[in-house]
Amino acid sequence: MYRSTHRPAAGLGATVAAGALLLAACSGGSGGGGGGGGGSSAPAEQVSQAEIDQAMSTPTKLVFWTWVPNIQNEVDLFMKQYPEIDVEVVNVGQGAPHYQKLRTALKSGEGAPDVAQIEFQYISSFRLGDDLLDLAPYGAADLKDQYADWIWDQVSDGSAVYGIPQDVGPLGNLYREDLLKQAGVEPPKTWDQFVDAARTYRAAKPDSYLTNLPGNDPGQFTSFLWQSGARPFAYDGAETVTIDLDTPEVARVVDLWNTLVQEDLVAVDPDFTDQWYQGLANGKYASWQTAAWGPVFLQGTAANTSGLWRATTIPQWEEGQNVSSNWGGSTDAVLSTTQHKIAAAELAKWINTAEEPALKLATEQFLFPAYQPVLENPAFIDQKSEFYGGQEVNKEFAAISKTVSTDFGWLPFMDYVYSSFSETVGKAIADRAELRPALQAWEKDITAYAEDQGFTVE
Repeated sequence: MYRSTHRPAAGLGATVAAGALLLAACSGGSGGGGGGGGGSSAPAEQVSQAEIDQAMSTPTKLVFWTWVPNIQNEVDLFMKQYPEIDVEVVNVGQGAPHYQKLRTALKSGEGAPDVAQIEFQYISSFRLGDDLLDLAPYGAADLKDQYADWIWDQVSDGSAVYGIPQDVGPLGNLYREDLLKQAGVEPPKTWDQFVDAARTYRAAKPDSYLTNLPGNDPGQFTSFLWQSGARPFAYDGAETVTIDLDTPEVARVVDLWNTLVQEDLVAVDPDFTDQWYQGLANGKYASWQTAAWGPVFLQGTAANTSGLWRATTIPQWEEGQNVSSNWGGSTDAVLSTTQHKIAAAELAKWINTAEEPALKLATEQFLFPAYQPVLENPAFIDQKSEFYGGQEVNKEFAAISKTVSTDFGWLPFMDYVYSSFSETVGKAIADRAELRPALQAWEKDITAYAEDQGFTVE
């Protein structure tokens, strides 16, 4: 996440408007750029440093589609470093509008950018049409050790690399310390304790809830499945997909939240709405199970609660475990249609891994970094947040990022998967209906869709 006003590396801070701008990107989901796929084509010949030097000293015009506000600041640094390269930054929208325009441009063969921001969960859908350039021959493979394994797994398939990670959303838990103390509740360390805490909290404060479970947010729910160890989706990069929502790891997530929903122990308000914003600000929800972009967003949304919130790890399924997942995150990918492959690849790499722009993305745009050197930089992790009682929240989530489990894959039609969720599981949550039948309906619907699209379903 980010804020639109400039501040030096001075702790978390955001306005509601700024938080809303990146909402679709942050909350849409995460991971699986490689799609859990199978083999990739033979690697292209490695580009030499001489070829890179020549390309970067040749007058070139690049078009970069991104929704990150004020990223022109980082792009200006790139153009200062490479004076012969002129980069036009274009914001065509975020979420569905961004992808619709990108697909239209690719299909028509006209107007596609050289570099585009693409969320992790949509990389496989662009791979389906061979629309992404394999960046490995352009030096991207050399960056592997600068990212956590789970992050690299989202953008790679075998030796191929389909995007440079820009931001991520490891899952943690934000809670109101004052409200939990008033209810006699400790921050739950396990999900069983979470259910007990929800009961205790509801009894002590009948006008509020320990948390909220939105039926309109498949990204959050999918992150719960990921953290449970479920691997419901995979794509082999060709014609075969895996859809498996009938596993113990999925069932325990569904059953736990079903109990909470049926017993009216959690609210079921749609998130990122006025009602939800007010719930965070007025104490209707005492916690929010959210990603690393959440702390900045919350700070702008519930400014009147400054000093009352704290951050900790997500509850665990087994006592003593320390496993998280991811919700959100994006990459800068190079389109295979570009006429300037080397320059475009250098832009995607440089803006996310050169020290100055990468740190600025974290401390000025407030994107939670994927790049390990930034996650270890004191200018980022040592920030103390007044909103969180002086806690070093970035350091907390940087540690959480190390515990995200790997190998979570995605389908090449996640837009349909998420839409189907809203009509099945999401609707059941909103209606406080039983979730197991809704889960089965979700699996049946997306399986039928996959087969209709000509995929083999395993």
